Amino acid sequence: MSGQPATLRDSTSGRRDGAGGTAEDAVAAPGLLTVYTQGQPACVPLPIVNGALELGRGDGSSALPQDPRMSRRHARITFDGERFGITEHGSQNGTYLDGARIEKCVTTATARVLRTGDSLFLLCADLRPFRNGSVTQSGEQITGPALREVLSQAARAAQFGRTLHITGESGSGKEGIARAFHTASSRPGGPFVPLNCATIAAGIAERLLFGARRGAFSGAVTDTEGLIQSADGGTLFLDEVAELELSVQAKLLRVLETREVLVLGALRPQKVNLQICTASHRDLRAEVGSGRFREDLYYRISSPAAVVAPLRHRLEEIPWLIQLALRPFAGKTTAHIGLIETCLLRYWPGNIRELLAEIRAAAQESLGRGATRVEAQHLSAHAGHALDRSEDTGPGCALLFHPPIPKLARDLPDRARLQEMLRKHDGNISATARALGLHRTQLKRILEKLDIRVTNREQALEDEAE
Repeated sequence: MSGQPATLRDSTSGRRDGAGGTAEDAVAAPGLLTVYTQGQPACVPLPIVNGALELGRGDGSSALPQDPRMSRRHARITFDGERFGITEHGSQNGTYLDGARIEKCVTTATARVLRTGDSLFLLCADLRPFRNGSVTQSGEQITGPALREVLSQAARAAQFGRTLHITGESGSGKEGIARAFHTASSRPGGPFVPLNCATIAAGIAERLLFGARRGAFSGAVTDTEGLIQSADGGTLFLDEVAELELSVQAKLLRVLETREVLVLGALRPQKVNLQICTASHRDLRAEVGSGRFREDLYYRISSPAAVVAPLRHRLEEIPWLIQLALRPFAGKTTAHIGLIETCLLRYWPGNIRELLAEIRAAAQESLGRGATRVEAQHLSAHAGHALDRSEDTGPGCALLFHPPIPKLARDLPDRARLQEMLRKHDGNISATARALGLHRTQLKRILEKLDIRVTNREQALEDEAE
């Protein structure tokens, strides 16, 4: 993020520990992270100092946002090591926690997003990752602290080796890490050749990767170069590598071991000088155990590895990604703060890919209705919600659907609604499920997906009785 982070401490102060850092570096720093204010993304940490943070409209002399819709003394934030406490000071425009207005005082261990005026904040148990870096934007690449660490891992792997394996959910940005691996290598000017192995039709992966000589098989009327030869002097990126056929995996291992490729129909191998980056959203160890992935290839490519966190664990990037998605609509529409807030509270199983697509679709919907801003209501009903599998489909059917629509609602309840209903029913899941028009098992599944934990005594007794 290009916003300037607040100074948490003077870099020359603080007692140094034996590892070269400071004693302060070893202690978690709870507080708020400003992620959106006055219509623009931001990344400004606001630490809790001496037990409390007084949140209000800034005057330019502090890191507090200069938001005209915030009161000068808006709310007080505390943290006891497990739960945040938010006390509303009777502000004119109110304080909202995960979309629900706070009347006076509330404590929470699960809420994520605080809204005051036209500003949005993340509740952070530890602000240390934001001390030395903000969110940055380079072209269409949005990079927060978590992603920056993965990019650093990729750069180190490129400097000291020839392989890198990337794991992460679909749409989380694995190809961006692969490109960083290529850029940091000793051959950044060489070709970067990406291939999604899941898109290869059965039976052609071998000729696509290794190439073929004329006459090697029926229909081979000319010599064809494979992608491995195309990547000579650069990087071959094999996304969803677990989808490769076992026979092709064996030949890929030989390329890694010998730095030679034997073209189909050729008598002699030819030398290649390349590095190989692989990626998968599957657990390769589990794939080896099930016999779907070769053990010898697994040990050759599985280390070093980089893990890309899902977007729901990189919330600070979301306002910037929304701004990026709306760039083609500049001058026609802008994002409403309610849209940003809603997106921060959604699960986004498709990660960055899904978010960008849904925001662009929402912008088109907004313009089609003649609106001047893109609001949460312009998102599709399923945007950002986790997919579920039907328990009623027959054998061999993998129909994906959204769970039954709760009574009096067009969509599944969001985090704010769930927390509000849980508080109303003293944490009793059965009573909460009935009020929402859901089955108890379905509600528990939703709570697990949103990482909302219910620990009150009544619920513990209910679980014991099951």
